[in-house]
Amino acid sequence: MASLRCRSCLIDGEAVACDDGGVPDFKLLLRDRSYASAQLYAFDLLELDGEDRRSETIERRKRALTRLLGNDRAGVLISQPIDAPADAAFRHICQLGFEGIVSKKLGSRYQPGRSSLWLKTLNPNAPALQRLEQEDWRG
Repeated sequence: MASLRCRSCLIDGEAVACDDGGVPDFKLLLRDRSYASAQLYAFDLLELDGEDRRSETIERRKRALTRLLGNDRAGVLISQPIDAPADAAFRHICQLGFEGIVSKKLGSRYQPGRSSLWLKTLNPNAPALQRLEQEDWRG
């Protein structure tokens, strides 16, 4: 991140460690305190060089994020839109064992917290969610 060509930026993202099958696994982050295996999944660009970008559309923010991060930055992945009907996309991520999917309304401005402009749909059978139900994840 230190090599980015900007004075400042605020990126909405999540640190993720994946198992050998490429499925995100929160427990791996807890076990590997060095975070050597973690990557940043970048979702959104909220500020760049002192300019608040939250009033821009999600499409503009995502294009700016892609320009900032480039295509080949080690340890950083930019979340990509899925060009498929929502039900088919959700079935596919469930088959892969992913935790869920976040859907953002095209043309929407950024709003912190829960909003009608984005929806998080969880896969009830995701290994990560099953483990959380079966054991105390803090320990």
